[in-house]
Amino acid sequence: MNVPRNVLWFEVLLYLSLTLDALSVAFQDRTASAEVTSRMIMVTSVMDGCLILLLVFLVWLAAQRRKNWPRWVLGAALLLSVISLIQIIGRGGLQFDSAIEVVSCGLTAAGLYYSFTGDAKGWFNA
Repeated sequence: MNVPRNVLWFEVLLYLSLTLDALSVAFQDRTASAEVTSRMIMVTSVMDGCLILLLVFLVWLAAQRRKNWPRWVLGAALLLSVISLIQIIGRGGLQFDSAIEVVSCGLTAAGLYYSFTGDAKGWFNA
């Protein structure tokens, strides 16, 4: 069965967003200090990686296995990311890493838009 064009856009945009997130995690500052130990940095990095893998799995479930509920979970994750991003920008202003997150959120929002419109409407099972 052919994947509808909007579902393909959803999948591509979400994978691009998750790739940006993975690159952002890969290039984070991992310098230990008195407040942040090397063990805390390692645990945070592993948790970030696991979360990205979970989100990749959700995109795959939605796009390839035609599941509806992962789209809603991804939408909730986007909402939490936007709230967190607003707090980060409010505290420290727009910096390079937060600008990457803005682009990532934009890609996710565009992908989710495609998943709910056009020829994608009949693709997902309940």
